[in-house]
Amino acid sequence: MTTAALTGGFETPPLGSALAFRALLDVMARPGTIRRIEGAAPPAPLSRAAGAVLLTLCDPETPVFLGGAHDRAEVRDWLAFHTGAPVVGAGHCAFALGTWPDLAPLSRYAVGTPDYPDRSATLIVEMPALAAGGVTLRGPGIRDTASLPLPDPAAFRANRALFPLGLDFIFTCGDDIAALPRSVEVL
Repeated sequence: MTTAALTGGFETPPLGSALAFRALLDVMARPGTIRRIEGAAPPAPLSRAAGAVLLTLCDPETPVFLGGAHDRAEVRDWLAFHTGAPVVGAGHCAFALGTWPDLAPLSRYAVGTPDYPDRSATLIVEMPALAAGGVTLRGPGIRDTASLPLPDPAAFRANRALFPLGLDFIFTCGDDIAALPRSVEVL
């Protein structure tokens, strides 16, 4: 483990994680909303937002899959030091992190079971840009409609068809996050 892995966490972990958790709750409750999430300085290629999400949601009981360029020693060491989260294969993760192509195909992630729909994966998708606009969304937490730039709208429609099973998504870019819970309809 390099000394670089020892840096980049929240300066004040209780406050940083509380603020980041509040931002995460807000974007999950209001799909299509984009919020700033700050406080992390993870190693490349992780965005600051993705780092804050990992610091907030992961612990030694939370298996993480790292896709593509995100699966590197610096990221593994940083994640291990700051969260203790084990890095596992895609079929065994609670969270998966990577770009959209790195996370495909979605069929390799757990979507829960009828008795335990919460035993599904949440995908943290690193986006090249994250701004208002794009595909129209409708559902819980959305007044009328909202919009979000989604990489493959058909995949999100297929995921919605599995409801109450399915995957949840957190989108990150720089310091920004947005989310798409499985309950949201992609028009």
